[in-house]
Amino acid sequence: MNEAPALILAGLMGALLGGFYYGGLWLTVRTAVTSKHAALQFLASTLLRTVLAVSGFFFISRSHWERLAPCLLGFFLASLAFTRWAPAPIAKPSHRAQQGATDASQS
Repeated sequence: MNEAPALILAGLMGALLGGFYYGGLWLTVRTAVTSKHAALQFLASTLLRTVLAVSGFFFISRSHWERLAPCLLGFFLASLAFTRWAPAPIAKPSHRAQQGATDASQS
């Protein structure tokens, strides 16, 4: 039996899981910077992304480590893609940062 299509599909599904995971992380960081409940937002996002990623790994592998390996590789490659090509989150400068900038310009 030819397992190549199943392994390729597992790798693509791992890349999709990684895209969801790291895309959700990027979105959380971007929105939590200005949120009043940033800790709760980070906690909820982490739990949701982790549960979905682990469930996806379990579903894709179906008790075959041979399918899990390309899935994890796809997930890892998605992390590399996001760290390279995702734009930096827009940060709102804090009051201290603004004050330090004005102090430095007056010197």
